[in-house]
Amino acid sequence: MNEHTKDPKVGPPISGNPTGWRQDRAVSNGWEHGTLRRAVIHGVRLYKSGAFHESHDCSESEWYNYGSGSTESAFLHGMVQAAAGAYKHFDFENDDGMRNLFETALEYLQGVPDDYYGVDVRGVRTTLTAALGDPTVLDGWQIELDGKQPEARPADHEYAERLE
Repeated sequence: MNEHTKDPKVGPPISGNPTGWRQDRAVSNGWEHGTLRRAVIHGVRLYKSGAFHESHDCSESEWYNYGSGSTESAFLHGMVQAAAGAYKHFDFENDDGMRNLFETALEYLQGVPDDYYGVDVRGVRTTLTAALGDPTVLDGWQIELDGKQPEARPADHEYAERLE
């Protein structure tokens, strides 16, 4: 763990045992990178609310903490591309742009564990792949975190605003 990725305020997962967390790790309540978990929580909630640009910003801001070639970097870059693709689809009705971004996201997410920092990465990959052929699969789809689809809160929007 790097000193700059600690976050003692982030809590443990609400269910499961995702990659990135260990019950016996005291720092950041068991998370290898507490700031990554914090960005994931806010980003997934914002995605659910349709705030795709803000969701993108949560992953992008955290992505800069990790070196190229790391799993953390690949995961965050993939999530950046996934949120940007949804933004293209829903806000601009640009499905060609969405497909380009989703193809890149899938490349980045290829080697990431299926349950990474609580995100159902397998579900993300499955949905992005399906959306390449039929963008309507995105309608109503939500990214799962700890097996749930958490609602956005004012704190999530405040977090994203502080990133700008």
